[in-house]
Amino acid sequence: MITTENLTVRFGKEALFENVNIKFAPGNCYGLIGANGAGKSTLLKTIVGVYKPTKGKIEKQGVIAPLLELGAGFDGNYSGRENIFLYGAILGYSREFIQSKYDEIVEFSELEEFINFPVKNYSSGMLAKLGFSIATVVNPDILIIDEILSVGDVKFQKKSNDKLKSLMGSGTTVLLVSHSIQQIRNICDKALWINEGKVVAFDEVNKVCDAYIKAAESASKDQLKNISLE
Repeated sequence: MITTENLTVRFGKEALFENVNIKFAPGNCYGLIGANGAGKSTLLKTIVGVYKPTKGKIEKQGVIAPLLELGAGFDGNYSGRENIFLYGAILGYSREFIQSKYDEIVEFSELEEFINFPVKNYSSGMLAKLGFSIATVVNPDILIIDEILSVGDVKFQKKSNDKLKSLMGSGTTVLLVSHSIQQIRNICDKALWINEGKVVAFDEVNKVCDAYIKAAESASKDQLKNISLE
């Protein structure tokens, strides 16, 4: 579970968030939507601890597995195999545990042929597969995903979606940022619409997405760049 109380994050005089009060309950998937620069990624990074609140507080219960950026936690000169142990250690897993789950991670990632290659030679889709497979090898209490599921192939996207639903059934809280409104609708129970660091709506997923699409009619091209409203 995650709860924020009067969460405010400032960089200098600029407020990225101001007095945000939200509660993410266990076993649900929450989609974060909003125009480019709205503050979605900043909220996730604040929850994880990359940024510290200027005011207010965040209460977190359980182990968080974050997937915030492609390749984050990986060393490009190390092989996929070596990075499994490296990233696993960053997530707090022991080497013994990762060793016991190694075959499962590689099989789910579908990277058996490339696991001994340096990850600097991996495509963005391959990095996404490897990171997702490591982070979800156990049921984390909170799984945070920022955009990375959009870069994999269609087959792996479906496989990942099924895995997310399985995790939610086991009580995992999932926070998902996606530029695909359809993906948000397909996976999430609720949606959080953020605009300029403020919560516009936090409700049932289709209700929020419908309102967001209607509002997008007046948004600029830059705000909607790379965003799929269908």
